[in-house]
Amino acid sequence: MRWGRPWISDVAACAFMVLVAAFVTRGLLADPAGRALSLNPGDQALDEWFLAYATRAYRGDFAFVTGALNAPEGINVLGNASLIGLGLLFAPLTLAFGAPVTFAVATGFNLAANGAGWYLLLSRTARLHRLAAGVGGVFCGFAPGMVSQSNGHLHMTAAWLVPAIVWCVVTLAQGTRTVQRGLLLGGLVVAQFFLGEEVLLLTAVALALFCLAFVATCRPIPRHVLPSLGLGLVIAGGVALALLAYPIWVQFRGPQSAPGAVFRPEFYSADLKSFAALSPLSLAGGNGATRLASGPSEYTAFFGAPALIAVLGATLWMWRRPAVVACTVVSIVLWALALGPHIVVGHERTEQWAPYSLIAGTPIVEWALPTRFALATVPLLGFVLASVVHAAITQTETLKVLVPVAVIAALVPLAPRPLPTADRAPVPRFFTEGYWRGYAPRDGTIVPVPLPDWRDPQPMRWAAATNVAFATPQGWFIGPYGTDGTSAVGVFPRPTSQLLHRALANANPPALTDQDRIDLRRDIAFWHASCFVLADGQAEAGALHSTLDALLGPGEHVADVWVWRARA
Repeated sequence: MRWGRPWISDVAACAFMVLVAAFVTRGLLADPAGRALSLNPGDQALDEWFLAYATRAYRGDFAFVTGALNAPEGINVLGNASLIGLGLLFAPLTLAFGAPVTFAVATGFNLAANGAGWYLLLSRTARLHRLAAGVGGVFCGFAPGMVSQSNGHLHMTAAWLVPAIVWCVVTLAQGTRTVQRGLLLGGLVVAQFFLGEEVLLLTAVALALFCLAFVATCRPIPRHVLPSLGLGLVIAGGVALALLAYPIWVQFRGPQSAPGAVFRPEFYSADLKSFAALSPLSLAGGNGATRLASGPSEYTAFFGAPALIAVLGATLWMWRRPAVVACTVVSIVLWALALGPHIVVGHERTEQWAPYSLIAGTPIVEWALPTRFALATVPLLGFVLASVVHAAITQTETLKVLVPVAVIAALVPLAPRPLPTADRAPVPRFFTEGYWRGYAPRDGTIVPVPLPDWRDPQPMRWAAATNVAFATPQGWFIGPYGTDGTSAVGVFPRPTSQLLHRALANANPPALTDQDRIDLRRDIAFWHASCFVLADGQAEAGALHSTLDALLGPGEHVADVWVWRARA
């Protein structure tokens, strides 16, 4: 039975990853349609819309630029974190059970698959002891940054192809099947582009820095390494360029493309104190550290002092091993980039220059938030920790128990808590049971009241419940609506949308003018609107209801909503 033991260990390790992922996402899995991430429900609504939109590919009706959101001008899907890869992969699940179920499953799947992927790479390719590989895999899959990004950033946690990408690069350096590995690497790059483009960028940066650091610390370099690696990368680059040329053109030059970064790097920078702090989403973390990050989805640099001490000790012990030293050096470089343009200490921005200033504004790089460079160090640190556990178990007698226990003890405070969730309003039966078809044609425009925007994108869930069978005006997305056509979140609301938001904010129907009625007719014509829909139980529904009655005449109660047919 000796031949079977490694497989048993592998299955047990992967099963453990699944159990931890289920624990982290248990709030969502318990009631996907009735619960939402309490720390970031807006991004979850956007993710669910994208997951639902991807199902249109199964009926041959998917495009990189679509008018299904922000009707009729539409959005550039590739210019947003659009989850194309995840959406296509999980489309059967979405079609069967709905986007909320897919979101809950995909959130846990990403975490478990990341951990399992790194475990297999460490145990099979790096040939580390399986306990050591398990420690590294669990850290890579469930590090505080990965759990934090699970709050609505599925495009950042969908990194389970990265271990395969690293494997391809390693085998290319070994001179193994150069052409085949190059072709495979190119295919993986294309797949990761559609899973999460920012992850691909961070992976490329980390791998490039690692190769440079490894070459600088390892002498001599075998003669076959550079030719084999170079040829493989050229083949991979050719494959990726051929397959991604058009999508990249659409993203940066196509309709509704938005030049420039929409999020300021000064705001999304890692606080120097956060590196030694424990994430509020970790077992030993507290809410006092929340001020050290821009939000609960960006606790990317919260590694904690115990883990950093363990990494330092491991590096000092194994300073003769080029791979370990290279990982630590690259991690320090990436941490420096994560600090942003100027160093922030204790939520106070200083005038001290930081290395990110050298690349700020660089095309493509500007789309990556500085703090996420710290996320790229997770697998590097995982390798260092796994290596020291392996060395202790296989090469010493006195430390074979002490070192693994010490490393695990240093990581226990980072153990994740379940993602916080809260109740959310159900999608009206008007949409889930198909009543809407009597009031709008397929791919027609239904105007939710109030209209969705970055402040409240929840009405986008109505379209998601129908697998985006109708179009929605406005919404939460990135488009060319900033100054001189630069990037902005959402679109400036049209007059009727502003009128409805005033009614909502004041809890009172505003006095209507002839201009309001003229604006309404223009907006209906612009949106190609079929009807306006107000859900029962909507906050301050009375003011909105009265306003629409005054504009369009008495509404019709259908199932659990009020409907006003549009009259241009």
